[in-house]
Amino acid sequence: MTHSHYALHTDKYQINMLYAHWFHGTHNQRAVFDVFYRKQPFGNGFAVFAGLERLVHYLNELRFKEEEIAYLAEQEEGYDPRFFEELRNFRFTGTLHAMEEGTIVFPNEPLIRVEARVFEAQLIETALLNFVNFQTLIATKAARIKQVAGQDRLLEFGTRRAQEADAAVWGARATYVAGFDATSNMQAGMRFGIPTKGTHAHAWVQNHRTELEAFERFAEALPDQVTLLVDTYDTLKFGVPDAITVGLKMKEKGKTLKGIRLDSGDLTYLSIQARRMLDEAGLTETRITASNDLDENTIFEIKAQGARIDIWGVGTQLITGGSQPALGGVYKLVAREENGELVPTIKISGNPEKITNPGIKDVYRIISRKTGRAEGDYITLHGDEDVPHGKPIRLFNPTHTFIQKTVSDYEAVPLLKPIYVEGKQVYELPTLDRIRELHREQMSWFWPEYLRRLNPEVYPVDLSQKAWDMKMDLIRSHLEPKE
Repeated sequence: MTHSHYALHTDKYQINMLYAHWFHGTHNQRAVFDVFYRKQPFGNGFAVFAGLERLVHYLNELRFKEEEIAYLAEQEEGYDPRFFEELRNFRFTGTLHAMEEGTIVFPNEPLIRVEARVFEAQLIETALLNFVNFQTLIATKAARIKQVAGQDRLLEFGTRRAQEADAAVWGARATYVAGFDATSNMQAGMRFGIPTKGTHAHAWVQNHRTELEAFERFAEALPDQVTLLVDTYDTLKFGVPDAITVGLKMKEKGKTLKGIRLDSGDLTYLSIQARRMLDEAGLTETRITASNDLDENTIFEIKAQGARIDIWGVGTQLITGGSQPALGGVYKLVAREENGELVPTIKISGNPEKITNPGIKDVYRIISRKTGRAEGDYITLHGDEDVPHGKPIRLFNPTHTFIQKTVSDYEAVPLLKPIYVEGKQVYELPTLDRIRELHREQMSWFWPEYLRRLNPEVYPVDLSQKAWDMKMDLIRSHLEPKE
């Protein structure tokens, strides 16, 4: 399905709200929404923002086709046919700011800010969250795996376990953003320029009289890219010895056995023994790849046990998010038009962490000039206060206000970049390689305690005093008895 057929990639209540706004003539009123999430996935200390490129393609091509309008005309709500003329003319004409893909992000800060006619802003909510929630989740999982893998190469092998084709392709891209080296998905490779890697299946070996014959014929067909799967029958008794036999024959012809792959059993023990056997045979350049339902936790344990694995093929636990099925990002109204002006709005909850931060806001990453490390993220009211430029600022926790510190001698890096201004795309989408560079640079900004896999320190995401005061004023205005 192309992006131009995504007008109905939305929830029905969005269409109903669009209709109600149109019915009452409020559909052209402006509204501002923030996209954010409240809790880190996987118990992690950070997340990796992804999904912006797909969102841009979606917004550029967003149109209502006649078949989609015909489908809406069949709905039991009985929409007025004049409403469909508004849909036929639909275009995104709003202003959108977003963090750049690859950015390290944290709970309760705006990842995206949408300012548009409420008719437009409301329609795009579902698709926007769909793209960003999934890709940010997978990029974060990939970053966790990258942290424990170190300099080992990482291959994304998740297509057959992904939740459908789009998840496989865009999920592969998200893993590459966060540091994976290649994917097995050929469509992702062609579409995004991601390197592709693959070996062969057990079926290739089973489809021959002997494992050795299977290896020999594979090497004859692809002499420059030979990695052999050695665990179809008995890894150490047959698989590795047969691979060595083929590797030595290739060496005589001036070729190299690139690697062997382990896909079952005790990967630590098998890799140690296989490495010894390969080295004793003189195949020191042959690398060992491991797969088999891996994630950051199993890779960490296997490496800690002294495994001799050079390349990790990670599939199911990566592309599905493993223990974390969704990010939980939300799209909340923070300002609405009233008498021609945008006024802040707030959602109040019995759970303090669910109370929204009202108003149009900017986000700055406060980088110490002395250490080059991030001190915290600072949320200010857009256009209503000075951009921090090195003057001392007080960072305090919005929920536990006694947790605070004063920071000076810093650089304030704006995180929300203009992507659209009044419907025109003003941001040039970067290459994937540039996004990977940005991600690596961002990772270097943070102290290790914020990035560690288990029990990370909570990174400060704080409101300016003005933003905090406005939030408190709005809470009081909604909760105090009206005279």
